[in-house]
Formats: sequence, structure tokens, C-alpha cells
Amino acid sequence: IADAPRPEASLVIAWLHRQSIDVWMCTGDSSQTADAVALQVGLSRNRVRAGQLPRDKRDLITELQNDGLVVFVGDGVNDAPALAQADVGVALGAGSGVAVEAADVVLVGDDLRGVSTALDLARHTYNRIRLNFAWATCYNLVLVPAAAGAFYPATRQRLPPAAAAACMVFSSVSVVLSSLALRLYAPPDLSQKTGERRCRRWFGRDAPCDEERESFLGTPKGGDLV
Repeated sequence: IADAPRPEASLVIAWLHRQSIDVWMCTGDSSQTADAVALQVGLSRNRVRAGQLPRDKRDLITELQNDGLVVFVGDGVNDAPALAQADVGVALGAGSGVAVEAADVVLVGDDLRGVSTALDLARHTYNRIRLNFAWATCYNLVLVPAAAGAFYPATRQRLPPAAAAACMVFSSVSVVLSSLALRLYAPPDLSQKTGERRCRRWFGRDAPCDEERESFLGTPKGGDLV
């Protein structure tokens, strides 16, 4: 009798690898069980720590934090110290109450695809913040001097107060609309490889992605773009 890996685990791990995210598995199970699960979900054995106590998991997180930010995903009581130690602790909603309390992010349900969605949405949100900041900075650098009359000596024209007020309103409205565009966000599709998605965007949703079409799109053989 053994716990089977979640059916979506291999898809999520493959997606994380494509995002250049280093994935580790830390478990209290025996090394034989851990290696068998790692083989099924696509993890190498040197990224597996078996027979780990709660303090061992916390120590591993501390060690990995020397190389960068660490996100820890767990759902058990013994995961609470690691969830608290990680830069971002992610708990499954169906997990224990202790894990939920220690985590920074709580996923609804127990679907691991929520991990990829959370990371991808966070990246999109951060990029949108940078875009809004760059747009507002450039806009104000041009329009504020214009409203103050900086270009009057060269153009002999002033910006009417009503037009200046409208420009200011447009600056705020454009940033708000750009932020609201995140409502159009769609979670990443984990079931298709990058090459297949590109083929279907170009040739249609039901079009097969054969070798000829992959070569036309410049997709490396095998379907993944590095």
C-alpha cells in the first residue's frame, strides 16, 4: 500500500523546469519510496531528500536560500517549519490547519496546478507593474513640462487648463485600465508543449503539429523551446 503521486504533478514539474526553476522533493518517506516517486514525476535523484524530519526540511530551505529565493509547497503538519522558513510558503487548501497558518499563500483545493498558476500570475502582475510605472513615468516627463509651459518659447502655444486636466485624468485612467487587463489572464496550459502551442496558434486549434510545421516555426525537434 502506497500513496500515488498526484496525476498533475509531472505536468507541473515539467512546466517549472521549462521556466528554469530548480525543483526539489523533500519527504519523510524512505529513500526507496522517494526515488520511485521522483522517477514517476520527472525529478532526478540528486534533487531528492528522503527520511527528513521537520527540522531537516527547514534546514534544507535555509541551505537553498543561499542561492536565491525559495518557494516551498506543503500540506502537512511536519511541513509547517519549512513553510515558515521559505521566502514564499504555499499550502494546499485541503492540508492541515497548521500548514495553512504557516503559509504565505493558500491554494483552494488540492490541485498542484495552482502552484504553476500562482507563479505565472505573480510574474504577469510584476511585469504589469513595471509596464505601468514605465508608461506613467514617460507620460509625465513629457506632459508635465508641457502643462507648465516649458515648450512655449519654441512653439508659442500654451496648453489650455482644461486640456491639461484631461491629460492628467487620462494618465490615471490608462494605468487603471492596464491593471484591469489582468482580468483577461489565463492560466498556463500544462498539457501541451511549447512547440504544439505555437503550431496551434499559427495553423488552428485542431491542426496537428508535425515536423514540417515545427521547422517552419523554428521549433527545435522535440517540441520544446529553450
